[in-house]
Amino acid sequence: MKMISSEIDDYIARFPEEIQAMLKEIRMAVQKAAPMASEKISYRIPTFTLNGNLVHFAAFSHHIGFYPTSSGITAFKKELTGYKTSRGTIQFPFGEPLPLDLVTRIVKFRVKENLSRINQQ
Repeated sequence: MKMISSEIDDYIARFPEEIQAMLKEIRMAVQKAAPMASEKISYRIPTFTLNGNLVHFAAFSHHIGFYPTSSGITAFKKELTGYKTSRGTIQFPFGEPLPLDLVTRIVKFRVKENLSRINQQ
């Protein structure tokens, strides 16, 4: 059963309006790409789950952090060359448009990956 988290609403509300807008855009993109996923706060940041953690996102002082696990980074490595990345993190700088199409494709990749674990069990 899909769950929408009011805790995520509270998390987003703590930020200035322009940051709230970016966080809401990311949230909506993830919701559309993974409509069956549930929302919660995990590690003190917004998290989507579907057969385990799917993706996380968070606001920081100069960027939005998006956490699609290391497999999500590896699978889209060429498309992420313009962004600062680390093992499981992508940084989307403030003042630049969010790559929502890319976020959507990464989330759909992660959905397939997490659902494939059901078939392997």
